Amino acid sequence: MKRTLKFVLEILQIALAIFLASIGLKAFLLPNGFLDGGVTGVAILLSKLISWEISITLPLLSIPFFILGWFTVSKRILIKSIVSILVLALIIYFENFEPITDDKLLISIFGGLFLGAGIGLAIKNGSVLDGSEILGLFVNDKTGISIGVIILWFNIILFVLTGILFSLEIAMYSVLTYLVTAKTIDLILEGFEDYVGLMIITTKTKEMQQTLIDEVGHGMTVYKGVKGYGSRGKKDDIEIIHIIVNRIDSKKTYRVIDHVDQEAFITEFDVNNVKGGALKKYLTRKDSKKPSTIVFETAE
Repeated sequence: MKRTLKFVLEILQIALAIFLASIGLKAFLLPNGFLDGGVTGVAILLSKLISWEISITLPLLSIPFFILGWFTVSKRILIKSIVSILVLALIIYFENFEPITDDKLLISIFGGLFLGAGIGLAIKNGSVLDGSEILGLFVNDKTGISIGVIILWFNIILFVLTGILFSLEIAMYSVLTYLVTAKTIDLILEGFEDYVGLMIITTKTKEMQQTLIDEVGHGMTVYKGVKGYGSRGKKDDIEIIHIIVNRIDSKKTYRVIDHVDQEAFITEFDVNNVKGGALKKYLTRKDSKKPSTIVFETAE
């Protein structure tokens, strides 16, 4: 029963994803000749060149990527992706949205928002509405080149061709659409909760730990370390505080650290993914765990 409910929820979300992507295409991009990146952009470009409906060019251009997908993704994802793109093509064909605006900046931004929301929601539910991701996975598997780099060069070639065949203005607005689409996909997949990590070295370790727990409300990990390597050799043992905070709390955390020890050495780094622990979430109602201090000592 639980698995059936999960599957139905996936299908409903993919249906919503397809609808959002179709709005981005039919209500914004297609009536104004703007492109997006990836296979969708190539399909729009080819449609303009040979006067075919995108509802035909999109499934046809996706066939080679489906073949690559046979060797790179699970059969479940591949089947859902094939069905999703075919349904998207049908909706584009029968959908009859009137263009909402003729402002080129609004077209680029909102076209990218709707298309990015659709693609991101589809990916989150195990489907693909654009085959460039499959191409990236395949080339990465064969060559080791980053998926992001592959997709970037794919789109650079696409937008250069757009500028040559049509106009630089269309190409530039299409780049803006692609950037909005890509950022929207990231937000859908990764969420709005953004975290940073801080490594703190201070002479007031105990006071700093307690103040961070009391004032910021986060747990932390404390490592044993040795400072002063270099021409002077090693000095005394130190404790290194490692704390993960929501970016919203980062300024407050810096103020707390500065209040305890203005000479503290701080290293900040981005955190791509985080799970568990005492994490403060602002966009969900999940209760965070009570903060605690965990100490790990280095081996002698």
